[in-house]
Amino acid sequence: MAFTVYLLASGPSGTLYVGMTDDLARRVHEHREKLRRGFTRTYGVTRLVWYEMHDTREAAFARERQIKKWRRAWKIELIQRMNPEWTDLYETLQN
Repeated sequence: MAFTVYLLASGPSGTLYVGMTDDLARRVHEHREKLRRGFTRTYGVTRLVWYEMHDTREAAFARERQIKKWRRAWKIELIQRMNPEWTDLYETLQN
């Protein structure tokens, strides 16, 4: 089983959200359809702009906590290295 740390955005350089899951396609679908109450639903943060796979839940959790502590500029740099156009990567996931 793989674990994923991911960043969602409301748009290019918009509001950011960092999360972790063991099923990225399902979790992003939940964000997009606003199926859960919380930050992403309130602020319309639904665009998958970055993700990173980990072998263990512990590694993914540690990485999520690390990124959550980062400055916004560092998160934007991380996104732009993988996805300079801020394309919604959800459609590229294998469901």
